[in-house]
Amino acid sequence: MPSKVVGIRLDWDDRSKNDLEDSYGQEWTYEQRKVVEFTCHTAFFASIVVVQWADLIICKTRRNSVFQQGMKNKILIFGLLEETALAAFLSYCPGMGVALRMYPLKVTWWFCAFPYSLLIFIYDEVRKLLLRRYPGGWVEKETYY
Repeated sequence: MPSKVVGIRLDWDDRSKNDLEDSYGQEWTYEQRKVVEFTCHTAFFASIVVVQWADLIICKTRRNSVFQQGMKNKILIFGLLEETALAAFLSYCPGMGVALRMYPLKVTWWFCAFPYSLLIFIYDEVRKLLLRRYPGGWVEKETYY
């Protein structure tokens, strides 16, 4: 499907077209196409949640490393778990396909955003290291909030 997806938006959204063929020769009905589309929307939502893990953790401190500060804030940890549980509930609860157009994800799809979450976390830890090592420097002037 990927090689034929670009540029077919009009056909993709056409309710009367129930034989849209992908690059593998498989035909897709309108309903099947919409389930795929809304499943992708759900995966995008899950990716945002996973990346927000890093955002929440790095916002704990402005200058200190998370490794120096620690993760002793039980409310923050609860918030992380609750955010993830809510996203999983919205993804896997029966009826969400009708109510919110959210469809169940394969468990492995939740891990697609992990590298980006890790990248954001590492970037901010390096930024904080530079802030501590060079106070008043360029990094502080440009990135310190």
